[in-house]
Amino acid sequence: MNRSPSCLDPAAEEQAALWAARLDGSTLTAADRAALEAWLGESPAHRPLLARYCQFSANLEQQLPALVASGAVELPPESASRRARPWLIWGAGVMAAAAAAVVLGLWLNRPQLQSENLATPMAQRQTLTLADGTRIELNAQTSLRIDIDRRERRVRLASGEAFFAVHKDARRLFIVETPAGSVQATGTQFDVRAETASMLEVTVVEGAVQARPGDAAGRPGAPVALAAGDQLSAGPAGVTVRALPPAALADALAWRQGQIVFAGVPLREALARFARYHGRGITATPGAAELRVGGRYSLDDLDGFFAALEEVLPVRVTRSLNGTVQVSLRTEP
Repeated sequence: MNRSPSCLDPAAEEQAALWAARLDGSTLTAADRAALEAWLGESPAHRPLLARYCQFSANLEQQLPALVASGAVELPPESASRRARPWLIWGAGVMAAAAAAVVLGLWLNRPQLQSENLATPMAQRQTLTLADGTRIELNAQTSLRIDIDRRERRVRLASGEAFFAVHKDARRLFIVETPAGSVQATGTQFDVRAETASMLEVTVVEGAVQARPGDAAGRPGAPVALAAGDQLSAGPAGVTVRALPPAALADALAWRQGQIVFAGVPLREALARFARYHGRGITATPGAAELRVGGRYSLDDLDGFFAALEEVLPVRVTRSLNGTVQVSLRTEP
């Protein structure tokens, strides 16, 4: 006969609550993960119990301000400047009061600050979750710095490309700075590409952002409001904004799945994208540079891309011993 959740030992309730708080409030070490797996293996009831505590936290995160405002919940004075997650449904019979109090205390005291430098190597992508709950996906050869405090959330993207799924926090703006301009949001999803000091591309998937491309001297320019589906491109030639249809929006972000889509772009541009991703010298001769390339390719399959070029274009690919590659017309010497 299966044991009902309400019949669980209070110690199991407390342990599940503690693990839920640690999973959401910090990064587990290898020893922590081993201890968690051992605890989950002790009883078939532990895993669903842990899942229930985690789900309660996710479902009720937005309800605590209303509960506090109505007087139904009174938080400790020191929590006033911190964001507390409501792990406890006061009066719910399945919750162990002691466990809930421990977990609430952990959440009230968990760190909300973060300062970190991150960089991805060539041909590798990375996904991470920040202290505030924001998720960032980094393309290869991307370098950024994260600074989160109680007043604002700021990311300095030195170079590369990153996708941001920003956790909504009306009290703290989320700002992405690049050498060619900045992007400001509160809670939204957008992509920023800044592969050179003079180039900025912002693609909005959800919500709205305010982009501020820099001028030729690097000074902040006029703000540009962007909505879902908009793409801003800024560079030496100026600033343009266009609305992308759903298919084009998906193509622009195909790198997140390890793909890249070209729609009749000059060969030199296509080669530059692969060169950056793989950290290799890949160039085209003047005669081949302006040929147009289309299609979907795997970013990780450089040889496959070169084979496709030689099949659909009148070019040959020459690899040197030092790892550089040149694409030239077949008619060129």
